Amino acid sequence: MDEPARVRAEVVRLHVLVEGLLTGAERDVAEFARAHAVDFTLTEPGGRTMDRDEVLKMIEGARGAVPGLRIAIEDVRVVAADGAFVAAAYRETQTRADGSGDVRAATVVFEREESAPYGLRWRHLHETWVGRE
Repeated sequence: MDEPARVRAEVVRLHVLVEGLLTGAERDVAEFARAHAVDFTLTEPGGRTMDRDEVLKMIEGARGAVPGLRIAIEDVRVVAADGAFVAAAYRETQTRADGSGDVRAATVVFEREESAPYGLRWRHLHETWVGRE
């Protein structure tokens, strides 16, 4: 599998897991935790930056809170890569059961790590609002 395909597969894999956690179809947060580097950070669309522990606590507390949620990933592309890191961008659309939702533009930095799915571990994620309903 080439690098763009591995990046796309990992972005989709993690968002399938997130969708499952938020809808309640998936209950185990451990796989989500393993996907993220110890020093992972998330900058939310509103601008707040959280560390890995804060993100894990947020996901744990939100399990099953959004029944009917669907997350779609599009336009995944590698932005830059070297021997240690891969930076990629993608578009994420979240649609709730009532039809409301939002669209986010995201940039992710992955660490290369053989033991991680697709050889990529999430190091930083920055999301920006594109549209909200």
